Amino acid sequence: MAPTCPSQNTQDVDQSSFWSSGNLNWDEHRIGWAIAGGCAALTVLISLVSVLQHCRNYNKPNEQRQVLRVLYMPPVYAIISFFSYRFFRSYTYYSLAESAYEAVTLSAFLLLLIEYVADTASDHNALKAMERKDKRSLPIPFCCWRYRPTKAYFMYTVKWSVLQYVIIRPACSIAGIICEAYNVLCASGPYSIYFANVYLEAIDFVSISVALYGLLLFYGLTKDELEGRRPLAKFLSIKLIVMFTFYQSFVISALEGHVIQPTQYWTATNIADGLNALAICIEMVFFSILMMWAYTWNEYKIEGAPKTSIWRPLWDSINYTDFLIEILGSLKFFCGFGRGKPSTHPGRRLDAEIVNNYNKRMDFGQAFGIEGSKYPRPPKAATGGSDEEIRLSMFPYNDLRHTDSASPTSQ
Repeated sequence: MAPTCPSQNTQDVDQSSFWSSGNLNWDEHRIGWAIAGGCAALTVLISLVSVLQHCRNYNKPNEQRQVLRVLYMPPVYAIISFFSYRFFRSYTYYSLAESAYEAVTLSAFLLLLIEYVADTASDHNALKAMERKDKRSLPIPFCCWRYRPTKAYFMYTVKWSVLQYVIIRPACSIAGIICEAYNVLCASGPYSIYFANVYLEAIDFVSISVALYGLLLFYGLTKDELEGRRPLAKFLSIKLIVMFTFYQSFVISALEGHVIQPTQYWTATNIADGLNALAICIEMVFFSILMMWAYTWNEYKIEGAPKTSIWRPLWDSINYTDFLIEILGSLKFFCGFGRGKPSTHPGRRLDAEIVNNYNKRMDFGQAFGIEGSKYPRPPKAATGGSDEEIRLSMFPYNDLRHTDSASPTSQ
């Protein structure tokens, strides 16, 4: 018989409600429920102000669609955490859905940085900005290797290093939800090769490590172009959410079974999950304020310009075709690169052009119209007397049709 995970929930279910005999029925769980709900509502209100201001000043769509996606992160985390606290018996499903949006945020942040860099280059092309960069070392821990940002594959590699996470993280979440439904995930342990959580965590760790490395590489390369755009504050407002949720979950899980003890209706795992969800709801209030400052709408305001409609920005922010275009474009490039297509190898294309021009060169005889050339002389147009013949008629040896002419070879 295939191994299955131990149950994370108690057999007994609390049947009471907030209201009992016309009075509020408060206990620790319901107090936490009220705090989580209040903080989630406050996070939504703060984020809503920031989102609507960007929508009303939607003057740089390519940048602001990514900004809106980042601004959705605190309310998405707060709302999902509130429901995971309220419906704690299904906590794993909510936490997997919450993690999937992290990939969207990181990918949107990279595309936002690329737009910032493109704004400093001619033709609004980030590749033009890369032409100003010299060969340099990779960030730690691969600083022994060097890379050249001017190579054709560089931008595609950076994009793919981050955008792969927007594929792998949701795929891991979907796989985790299916495994949880079949009771073979074991998100709360025990960690065993017989359960899916070990493999999904390993895949997720590698994927997010590659994504973060790609972001740090691009940021370090373009920090001069990003000056004045608060790139570090923007990045930290995202990364701190990820770090807080990860480390507090680790600490609370370590307390499970030692400091955190089960009760009649809640196991130690339920309480640990509830504390983590409650902490996230509280933290998102502060992160929404931080993001309002880091991703301010003031840099997009144009004095005297009419306010834009909110519907197109909202649609652009949830329309992920730009992600798909970037992913498919990178895959197409790497397929061509692997097959050696000249368009993906600028060096090879240049060499081919040199060889082609060399093979088309003229020898001395063809250049000066002397018989005996190994290349056939191109025929003259039948115009009844060309301008060239008129201009060179003063030199009798220039036309080989005059056999009596004194040519340099006959003298």
